[in-house]
Amino acid sequence: MAGLKAMADPARLQILYLIQQAPAGELCVCDLTDSLGLSQPAVSRHLKILAMAGLLAREQRGTWAWFSLVPSALRDLQDRVFGSAVPH
Repeated sequence: MAGLKAMADPARLQILYLIQQAPAGELCVCDLTDSLGLSQPAVSRHLKILAMAGLLAREQRGTWAWFSLVPSALRDLQDRVFGSAVPH
């Protein structure tokens, strides 16, 4: 359940939400620092945790890294959480 642990921080939940709401479905660190009011190193650390949990995909373009959601990982996490809550 690395995904749940990764989402345990409010800033990381906000990152997932902001990326999901982005018109292109992806954001770079520079987009997130302003929105979150956090430093670049702090945002990068949160992104690394989410990517290591498999919730975000990272694509390097020149000097910028762009992050997008991994829909299958989020669906799997949703199924694990809510699937176990369904009464039998």
